[in-house]
Amino acid sequence: MKDMENVVLRGEKISFSYDGVKVLKDCSFSVRSKDFAAVVGSNGAGKSTLLKICLDLLKPDEGNIWLFEKPIDKFQEWDKIGYVPQRILNLNLGFPATVEEVVSLPLHITNKLKNLSKKDKINLTDKALKAVGMENYKKRLIGRLSAGQQQRIFIAKALISSPKLLFLDEPTTGIDNETEEDFYNLIYKLNKEEGITIVMVTHDYTDIKSMVSRVIQISDGSISESIHNVEDGDIR
Repeated sequence: MKDMENVVLRGEKISFSYDGVKVLKDCSFSVRSKDFAAVVGSNGAGKSTLLKICLDLLKPDEGNIWLFEKPIDKFQEWDKIGYVPQRILNLNLGFPATVEEVVSLPLHITNKLKNLSKKDKINLTDKALKAVGMENYKKRLIGRLSAGQQQRIFIAKALISSPKLLFLDEPTTGIDNETEEDFYNLIYKLNKEEGITIVMVTHDYTDIKSMVSRVIQISDGSISESIHNVEDGDIR
């Protein structure tokens, strides 16, 4: 039972099909508080599909997801969850929103946050930008930022509600290698220093092997789950 302590995300016998084609089959897994979990597998393996099921964006054919010990259909504390999808926008130079406007968007639509004072909203926005090292860019138009900077902004947006669990779906797509390394270091810092549980779909597992504490491997629609020992670098 020890392995089930502090479990913040759990999937039980998840199956899912697209147009009658089985993508996920009887998949079970768990993620504990403060884990850095990598969801890995080949292209088309079902990684992003699994992530969307965990976020209630897709409904499984069979099985259930539990978030913070509650079945997903009963879960209501969505402020505990942050989500950064794949390359959210291919923003052009004319995109009119500022960094500050993008990051603060949840403060105007989330029930728990929208009644905060203007001062509190400004403070939360500044705190989220500082967490991703973008506090000096708040007045910039987001369309004028690099791809790596844009991704940092969307992470700041996901952090605005102080989530306990952060989902990221292939967050480094379209980012150059040097920026990618900085990006991974940022995620690792959020995990280790802020205590945020990370679940990240990635095709670059070798680049983050030393950072992760859990690996959820999807192959032929099924999951094999491993624990990564950071001390010795071995998967077991």
